[in-house]
Amino acid sequence: MSGTRSRGAAVHARPRGMSRSAAFWLIGLTQCLMLFASSAPSPLYVVYQARWKFSSIALTEVFALYAIALLVALLVVGGLSDYVGRKPVLVTALVLEAVSMVLFIGADGVGWLLAARAVQGVATGAATGATSAAILDLHPPDKPRLGPLVNTTAPNVGLALGALGAGLLVQYAPHPTVLVYALLLIAFVVLACCVPAIPETSPRGPGALASLAPRMGVPRRIRPLFLVVAPCLFAVWALGGLYMSLGSSIAAGILHLSNHVVGGLVVFALTGTGAVGSLLRRNRQPRRTMTGGFVAFLVGVGLTLGALETTSTALFFVGTVVAGYGFGTGFLGAFQTIGPLAAPAERAQLVSSMYVVCYLGFSLPAVAAGVAVREAGLRPTATVYGVAVMVLAAAATLGLLAQSRRDARRTSPVPGDPAPQGAGSPP
Repeated sequence: MSGTRSRGAAVHARPRGMSRSAAFWLIGLTQCLMLFASSAPSPLYVVYQARWKFSSIALTEVFALYAIALLVALLVVGGLSDYVGRKPVLVTALVLEAVSMVLFIGADGVGWLLAARAVQGVATGAATGATSAAILDLHPPDKPRLGPLVNTTAPNVGLALGALGAGLLVQYAPHPTVLVYALLLIAFVVLACCVPAIPETSPRGPGALASLAPRMGVPRRIRPLFLVVAPCLFAVWALGGLYMSLGSSIAAGILHLSNHVVGGLVVFALTGTGAVGSLLRRNRQPRRTMTGGFVAFLVGVGLTLGALETTSTALFFVGTVVAGYGFGTGFLGAFQTIGPLAAPAERAQLVSSMYVVCYLGFSLPAVAAGVAVREAGLRPTATVYGVAVMVLAAAATLGLLAQSRRDARRTSPVPGDPAPQGAGSPP
């Protein structure tokens, strides 16, 4: 009897798991904080550069190493949570993220920054597929668009708040190169302790080792649409890479704005507006949201290029806001269009493949820009960069419009055929 009572007491004392609703928002918060941490160093780059006297190329290498490490992690472990479960991957990623914060706190040179960004990139890449898939798994059944909305809004909110928050701390708080990382370290440790309580939505299955072979996981039936959307995703994230790596330098070197908060505001204007745009368009038709977003992106980049030529701070921020709206809504529409087409067992790999395209745009052009700044200067580099992303986005948008017209013709009734049952007569 005593043994039975002991077992019963143990069962009664066992902590209950987290509800699916609470887990959904916890994973969304995790995704947001991961991207918060990724943008936090952006306003600090000019501080590091002045303190340690390194070049613009070294600056973009520090930024790009993060994105490259993230890409490698996406390709290798992006779909791992489909086989071993979401929770083990998330806890490991959060522990690695905490380690990167420790490296940032102890940084005393470029080598430390490179190490911190590399570890951070691996952590973010490992978490990206798992968090995005878990959000799609856990979203409320009666709100099918909430999952894609959180998946696209949380990263933008994180990027915006990370840059702005770090800029404020750099300008007004003590220990600017330590405080933001110490606060984030505490947050990641707390999250790592909370994640084991969420419900597991991807039970263990065979194939985990085979999934580590780098590959793009786009189901065959989705590939035609994916290939049309991919260039636009590359272009909008390429602009984000420019702002994240050289945004503070553009504000100081071209617009002559030396306040560190302004460096954070540059990133905030782009990614924060993207988050607002996602919220405003969350219940609209996904394909139209995607196409309209990419068109807004083109207009915004054009205005920004005009601002760089006229050295107009006001026009620069107007263009950045418009481009940010296009960035957020275009990304949301792409996610709403493509993400739900995958079966649950395909989601992590498909989401990881989308992010591979995004982070290729986020990293490689930024490295090229860092090299070009040394050879040609900041203003010509920013101008050529802007024109290049506009051309790429315009070509992809035209392809998307052409495919939409083909789809419409394919589904429209042929003249002379009987109208479908329930259809009304034409006026």
